[in-house]
Amino acid sequence: MGPEWVAIIALVALFVIGTLLPINMGALAYVAAWLVGMYALELDEKEILAGVSGDLILTLIGVTYLFAIARNNGTVDLIVRSAVRAVGGRVALIPWVMFFVTALLTAIGAASPAACAIIGPIALGFAGRYRISPLMMGMFVVHGAQAGGFSPISIYGIITNSVMEDAGLPSNEIVVFLSSLIVNFLLAVVLFAVLGGRELVSRRIDADEAQGPDTLTEDLHRGGASIPARGTGATTATPTQSLGVRSDQVLTLVAFVAVAVIALAFDKNIGFVAITAAVILAMLSPNQHKDAVKQVAWPTVLLVAGVSTYATILTTAGSPEFVGTWAAGLGAAALGALILCYVGGVVSAFASSTALLPVIIPIAVPLIADGGINAALFVAALAVSSTIVDVSPFSTNGALMLANRPDTISEPVYYKQILTYSVIVVVLGPLLVWAALVLPHW
Repeated sequence: MGPEWVAIIALVALFVIGTLLPINMGALAYVAAWLVGMYALELDEKEILAGVSGDLILTLIGVTYLFAIARNNGTVDLIVRSAVRAVGGRVALIPWVMFFVTALLTAIGAASPAACAIIGPIALGFAGRYRISPLMMGMFVVHGAQAGGFSPISIYGIITNSVMEDAGLPSNEIVVFLSSLIVNFLLAVVLFAVLGGRELVSRRIDADEAQGPDTLTEDLHRGGASIPARGTGATTATPTQSLGVRSDQVLTLVAFVAVAVIALAFDKNIGFVAITAAVILAMLSPNQHKDAVKQVAWPTVLLVAGVSTYATILTTAGSPEFVGTWAAGLGAAALGALILCYVGGVVSAFASSTALLPVIIPIAVPLIADGGINAALFVAALAVSSTIVDVSPFSTNGALMLANRPDTISEPVYYKQILTYSVIVVVLGPLLVWAALVLPHW
């Protein structure tokens, strides 16, 4: 058995184990990288560890550290409350507020599960209070997270663009971002039309009730007595009773804008810029943010570090070329691209999208090189196919929506609704994304 097969079998094994057992897939990937590297490829340990991207890890730490500070000082809560008040008494706008606020959070650097954990309980609280479809509201939050999830300064965007650069592919950050934004927005439009959104248009609530500060606090508690935080054990700041903006919140908002401008306009490393902004904010309020570093998405850091290391092992073993050659041998590169989109969708419905992206993108290199497929659009198709399925109840985001269901619907019913919708997305999503992004440009 050649090393390419050993690497592929080990990859399948770590995904299966990581899905069935509550073990961080990054830790599993490190074990697989060590065993395959040492005994199938005869690499020494320094060569194996050379696969991890220090730039990517710094970026993940810096961005999530900055976002943790924004959660601590109530800046995230300020964004949410301001958006909710802006809808006045128009019930039909509430789901869209949740969609775009979640998209904004992931676009500025929040991990997708973190954004869903913050907004999900609020959104589902509104669903129960104002008789909005819980399925629509929950899926709006998840699709919103994915809509903003591929911005150039987001975690998904950083991972995707870094992997493309490492693989020698011509990247287009805007194409990848807009592809995810548009696809998830269109899915939200369909959900709105099918699940009673048109009926909501004619409904109004008392303006004072919609805009009163106590209403949001009550809805926060109706959506869940405590908002679930990330796996790091982080807690969420208690909502205040006023929309007044404090100076530290203004500084945090300025920091977000500054990070985006400096990183994009001046082409500076986003990791260094974000962690610098976070340290400055922490120095200005050291007691308030002394525990913010504990809220960094360390499980995600381990996940990405381990998987990116194993992705290098896959490349060294020749597995991407092997799979790409097989897919190209099917008679059409476009067909191979469709298969890879389905592989991404099916695997990600049960496993981590963050872990999958660094693996599946390098596999596409031979198809891009030999099949005449547009690199940016193909990668965008893979990225979208691998993340729209995070509505699955087996994924972190889908599970969060299930866990925070309103009292107006039973758990078995809500589970069945989410499962049915996720099956539809897994079956049709990759095909439609491939048909829209890959096929016309092949």
